[in-house]
Amino acid sequence: MPDPAASNLLAIDYGERTLGVAVASTLIAAARPLTPLSNGSRAQLAAAISRLVAEWRPATIVIGLPLDSRGEDTDMSRRIRRFAAWLAELAPTASIRLHDERLSSEHAAREFASRRQSGRARRRDAARLDSVAAALILDSWMSEHPHG
Repeated sequence: MPDPAASNLLAIDYGERTLGVAVASTLIAAARPLTPLSNGSRAQLAAAISRLVAEWRPATIVIGLPLDSRGEDTDMSRRIRRFAAWLAELAPTASIRLHDERLSSEHAAREFASRRQSGRARRRDAARLDSVAAALILDSWMSEHPHG
């Protein structure tokens, strides 16, 4: 019987061209990268995100927030805050959370390079790098918020 307290979590690593996406269940607490989304027109992005929300029904959507080395906003973090506000309107049933992601992209790149060097990743897998970063953001968020 499924755990009634379990819920799905979705993470987004926002980029100007691509949004990395990952999903996890609070029951399993391990993020899994999904196919990245193209950050093209607002209508296409809204449709793609709406499909993800309908499929996974996340209780929480975690968005990576790139702060500077002092923990202050950057131009990109301000853009992401606007994106988060738009997403809150698009997915009103989900709780939107911003999570410090300063190290996730670098960590994802190092992990990919290591997997590529050992033969466990191919060049075409690089397209999923943004979603690997989203999975790292979600794993980090879950470790800080173990009860979802």
